[in-house]
Amino acid sequence: MYRLFFKPLFFLLSPETAHKVASKLLLVASQIPGLSFLLKKSFCFSHPNLKREVFGLRFPNPVGLAAGYDKDAELIDAMANLGFGFVEIGTITPRPQSGNPKPRLFRLSNDLALINRMGFNNKGLEAAIEKLKDKKHNIIVGGNIGKNKDTPNENAVEDYEICFLGLYPYVDYFVVNVSSPNTPGLRDLQEKEPLKKLLNHLLNLREDQEVKKPVLLKIAPDLNTSQLDDILEIVELTQIDGLIATNTTIDRNNLRVPKEKTNAIGAGGLSGFPLKDKSTEIIQYLTKNARRQVPVIGVGGIGNGADALEKLKAGASLVQVYTGLIYNGPGMVNEINRHLAKYL
Repeated sequence: MYRLFFKPLFFLLSPETAHKVASKLLLVASQIPGLSFLLKKSFCFSHPNLKREVFGLRFPNPVGLAAGYDKDAELIDAMANLGFGFVEIGTITPRPQSGNPKPRLFRLSNDLALINRMGFNNKGLEAAIEKLKDKKHNIIVGGNIGKNKDTPNENAVEDYEICFLGLYPYVDYFVVNVSSPNTPGLRDLQEKEPLKKLLNHLLNLREDQEVKKPVLLKIAPDLNTSQLDDILEIVELTQIDGLIATNTTIDRNNLRVPKEKTNAIGAGGLSGFPLKDKSTEIIQYLTKNARRQVPVIGVGGIGNGADALEKLKAGASLVQVYTGLIYNGPGMVNEINRHLAKYL
């Protein structure tokens, strides 16, 4: 139904408007008891083969919603109704910010891809906390945290601390996002010394908490081998709990769409099918070269069960989707889980 009816209608709208409309429809449907039941009946799928325990958390299935879709923690219950095993909210910043000027989200339909330069648009930490307090479902929730655009890098640790402590009672794990290409200077924090400082600071803060919640790092797909080795060294030195591979890419090679179109779109992170092989290669490199077994959440280019299985076979413990959801619809989660149940 999605591909025949909803998708053509959504694709008549601008990508950002379509996202808002789809999110609103999901939100409304999840709040109506009868419709909520029908969504669960239609989309949720459980099987013993899907259950996983990763960094101390028990996941009913390995398929999660990647950060960026539910920026403000408004769709957690709705996504639980669609069969996700976990949801990652954010990126959350301490203060609300509107993000980059529009248009800032673009479809590359022939490539099953998106380009975005959203710029961490979100309603801020306090708004996210209020939504988290209201959630009904006990689905695992990750908090993806970042810094405000106008916070200089030398003060970035303070922004991450504010989000970390503010969200700590309400999320199950944390993701430190220093890999988005859409906040000026943010990727500089991936360099060895500032990254080590940031992660150690958050881990020290965690020592003061009653419950030890996992801290993960999300990395860019544009890192070279030397930089990946630095990441693995930092993982060993800090003893963080896991990695997410990968964020969006600034690479524009091997696309079907003409270069004139991507040049006209301009800056932004590319997600979707063109990222599939690159993210899988990075997952393989990380899991083969890590000194200890480090859980990796694989994300990038997953559009069906075979893609998800490929990530898991490459070494990922869990997977996340976003762009594939736009092109394939909510039934994709059910299809992935059914496929994985046969082969895991």
